[in-house]
Amino acid sequence: MSNEAKTFEESMARLDVIVRELQNNEKPLDEMITLFEEGLQLVNACNTRLNAFETQINEIVRKNSLHDN
Repeated sequence: MSNEAKTFEESMARLDVIVRELQNNEKPLDEMITLFEEGLQLVNACNTRLNAFETQINEIVRKNSLHDN
């Protein structure tokens, strides 16, 4: 499943697993680098989703503010 196809919650859960695996420091360096790269991709995907959510919320608030006036 690509990072874009995962929900925000699935991405955060995977990030949690990656962080724990990296903290254990028990994997070969090649695998740690791969995990680190996946983690960065997930962070970027989550950040993009959060920005989209923020934009959506701001639009909802703006629309409701116009209706209140």
